[in-house]
Amino acid sequence: MQSDVTPANEKLHVGIIMDGNGRWATRRGLSRVRGHEAGVETIRRIVEAAPKQGIGTLTLYAFSTDNWRRPKAEVAALMTLLRFYLANEVQSLVKNGVRLSVIGRRDRLPEGIAAAIAGAERVTAHGHALHLRIAVDYSARDAILNAAAKAAALTSLTREAFSQLVTGEVGLRDVDLIIRTSGEKRLSDFLLWEGAYAELHFTERMWPEFDSADLADALASFHRRERRFGGLQSLPLEPAPSL
Repeated sequence: MQSDVTPANEKLHVGIIMDGNGRWATRRGLSRVRGHEAGVETIRRIVEAAPKQGIGTLTLYAFSTDNWRRPKAEVAALMTLLRFYLANEVQSLVKNGVRLSVIGRRDRLPEGIAAAIAGAERVTAHGHALHLRIAVDYSARDAILNAAAKAAALTSLTREAFSQLVTGEVGLRDVDLIIRTSGEKRLSDFLLWEGAYAELHFTERMWPEFDSADLADALASFHRRERRFGGLQSLPLEPAPSL
């Protein structure tokens, strides 16, 4: 991965709903857990490819608040994979200039994971090539509701200030593109505030199959679109990077 001096916030913000791990595995006669393991390998590929394709911020939907309703064995396996990722990927993230943030609740995670998240965030804090945000125990509606509760104590409020309450970050770029794999066509409570004007891209590819070429196809489609943000005149898109 090449280092890039361009601030991440000046490059694209892409969100991905990583869907299809279980179906990918079932169609191959494998356990759903094996599908989630393959999905982690895809995360590695896409994190490496993203900066080269003009992405400065990448938000991945790993585990929603509603996913707690899945079978206990599958939830436990997902938490084990999260623990494994935090323990084994941090040095690679540091080496490649990737800053890691985890969004969502932490109070319901198994013992030790919240501390591992905090440690990974601290160690990678100076990464500048890519800001990788992983959504765990995340609900966009809950994020907005919590922000509204905090805003109730304020005497004045701007859209920018409310965005900070929703995201927990100052000046986070709004989402430019949301990709969902596996053929499903819904947002599933993902980045509803930040993605208000995001372009949407749906692909039949299952997440374990998704690769850098699929990411490039999604971005090529994005760069062909006109973004008017409610106006009549198109605003210029960021130029597609030279590959």
